Amino acid sequence: MPMPATNVLSPAASKPATRAASTTMQALFAILFGALIIGVAGFSHIEAVHNAAHDTRHSNAFPCH
Repeated sequence: MPMPATNVLSPAASKPATRAASTTMQALFAILFGALIIGVAGFSHIEAVHNAAHDTRHSNAFPCH
C-alpha cells in the first residue's frame, strides 16, 4: 500500500513566517506599551508622575503645550 503524500515543512521553510510574526508582535506590543506609558503619565493625577513626564518631554526638545 503506497504512503499518502503529505506536505511537510522543514524548520527552515517555516522560519520566515515565524520571524515576520515575531517582528509584528514585537512592534504591536511596543506600540501598546508606549500608548500605556503616555496615557498613564499624561493623565496621571499623581503630580510627581505627570511632572516627571513633562520635564522629560522638555529635556528632549519635544513640545507638550
